[in-house]
Amino acid sequence: MMKVTEHLANADHPLISFEIIPPLRGGDVKGLLNLIEDLCKYRPPFIDITSHAAEVMYDETPAGIQRRVKRKRPGTLGVCALIQNKYHIDAVPHILCQGFTREETEDFLIELRYLGIDNVLAVRGDDSGFQKPLQYGRSANRYACDLVAQIAAMNRGRYLEEDLLDAEPTDFCVGVGGYPEKHFEAANLMLDVRRVKEKVDAGAHYVVTQMFFDNRHYFHYVDLCREQGIQVPIIPGLKILNGEKQLASIPRNFYVEIPAELADQVLADPEHVGDIGVEWALKQSQELLDHGVPSLHFYVMQSASAIKKLMARLKL
Repeated sequence: MMKVTEHLANADHPLISFEIIPPLRGGDVKGLLNLIEDLCKYRPPFIDITSHAAEVMYDETPAGIQRRVKRKRPGTLGVCALIQNKYHIDAVPHILCQGFTREETEDFLIELRYLGIDNVLAVRGDDSGFQKPLQYGRSANRYACDLVAQIAAMNRGRYLEEDLLDAEPTDFCVGVGGYPEKHFEAANLMLDVRRVKEKVDAGAHYVVTQMFFDNRHYFHYVDLCREQGIQVPIIPGLKILNGEKQLASIPRNFYVEIPAELADQVLADPEHVGDIGVEWALKQSQELLDHGVPSLHFYVMQSASAIKKLMARLKL
């Protein structure tokens, strides 16, 4: 098994990687296994697995409205173990700030190390409306750069318990997120790029971007990053549009723009949105490959049907 950066450095051709999500709580793992087996055909060097913090939910019951806290998609650790040990593909679990204490984060990282998993993606995560009360000296990472710093400290043999003087250093390859159209909370794109620089300075080894549908955003973003001294690999993240409703849901949930040309094609022929999305992603992918990107990272989530159509036509 190798680190993401080693895969990139040793590759003699562009790499294709994927991101998937664990099943819903109580869901069947068979669908996930079928998805992974479909993706294995394209020999991905690594697969990302999302992580989900606990969420606050309110249910109306005969006794009144009750507040419940639960994780809708547990199982990131188990899915990682499955991918790495059954399919022999490097697993990249997402590590979150939101909903986890630093102590829980350290425990999770130790478990990953025991499983031989050396790649992680450090992200702040979406606000789930649930924050754990910090008691008995516990603490939390507020931003992704804080989380990266914690992982980097473990890589130097520094754990939260200062008396663990003989603790063995971990050896995690740390990825972080980047936003070619800026994070929705950032005042401007340049300020957002500086936040990425902070994460790299804290110990991040590569960047994988949020999805985008206009390659000009990615090229401009990379130029800004290089101008700020960010020299780590920047992997473009892509999503294949496969439903008319995504014209609204993707901008609403991910704060990215759907180009007018793509939106017009979908609205003019909604019955063939799947083919339109594949064609658009194919043009995006080919242009990115022609510009020498190190890898393409596809947000697959739960279905490989669109990826199958794209990979049948993509020239690597």
